Amino acid sequence: MTTQASRRIAVYGAYGHTGRFVVAELLRRGFVPVACGRDASGLAALAAATGVEVRTASADDAAALDAAFAGTAAVLHCAGPFLDTATPVLDAALRARIHYLDVAAEQRAVADTLARDAEARAAGVTVLPAMAFYGGLADLLATAALGGATDADAVDIAVALDGWHPTRGTRLTGDRNHYPRTYIEHDETRILPQPAPVRETDFPAPFGRQETVLLTLTEAVVIPHHLACRNLHAWMNLAPLHDLRDPATPPPVGVDDSGRSAQRFVLDVRVRRGGHAGRATASGLDIYAVTAPLLVEALQRILDGRVRGCGALAPGQAFDARDFLAALAAAGVAVAFEKEMAWPST
Repeated sequence: MTTQASRRIAVYGAYGHTGRFVVAELLRRGFVPVACGRDASGLAALAAATGVEVRTASADDAAALDAAFAGTAAVLHCAGPFLDTATPVLDAALRARIHYLDVAAEQRAVADTLARDAEARAAGVTVLPAMAFYGGLADLLATAALGGATDADAVDIAVALDGWHPTRGTRLTGDRNHYPRTYIEHDETRILPQPAPVRETDFPAPFGRQETVLLTLTEAVVIPHHLACRNLHAWMNLAPLHDLRDPATPPPVGVDDSGRSAQRFVLDVRVRRGGHAGRATASGLDIYAVTAPLLVEALQRILDGRVRGCGALAPGQAFDARDFLAALAAAGVAVAFEKEMAWPST
């Protein structure tokens, strides 16, 4: 059960683009955000706009992190690049014995976080990396589509975006992340080839048939953490990648009072197991904004006991996937399921 003391939640990187959505979502749900980060001026501006408490702490200052997280029930980590920040922020969370959730999109950072399961169990807390559009949402969809099975012959993930205006954090992560990406083929973890394979993928409306490239992110780490996948591939349509690679592409622009952009997404997950196939799709607006309800819904379920134990967990491992996905309707995410589909050839 959630107590008054557990309503205080640290948000590290609270003044960033995604962090601001997370602070707003916490306030909307009645939590008490404690905005943390290294940029004192960014924190001051956030405090002036929202009235939240702020605490300055650099990721490389352990004592400052300990002070920043004191008296909170969890830290929601939104400040990348996570290759640099995940370990020290998680270290501080474990010292404080509070829950840790992040929105990392770097495979190496997420794998390193999941490897700390024994420490999280010893601390009696839940550690949940990649609880975001990339990684967590695909994991929940795949888990739900498998209907309780814990293995799959194939998991095929496809993302379609009608454009991608990257944040500064996304660009910094891209500059920092030089580790090769992995996928699974014929029971082997393989390095993504260069150039990566391209195929045409059929998406639900309004996208239709799109040219896509093999591009795996953190779903290739969190899904096999708890589901035995003999094949796991992830694809993305090409148009948003052109935007991402163009240094002239501006950051996101809000079109409503929440600051959400008009960017549309479809995340399409198809699974095959034996002679059976299934499909789960999620669609909505703004991959950055939708991360906030994903992250805070996970936090809420951890605090009220709707989580499957403690330790370092993948999202689909931690929660009832279908029930979690149904809760996202309140955030404007449409989820649909199909069964017994013909599996597309790749």
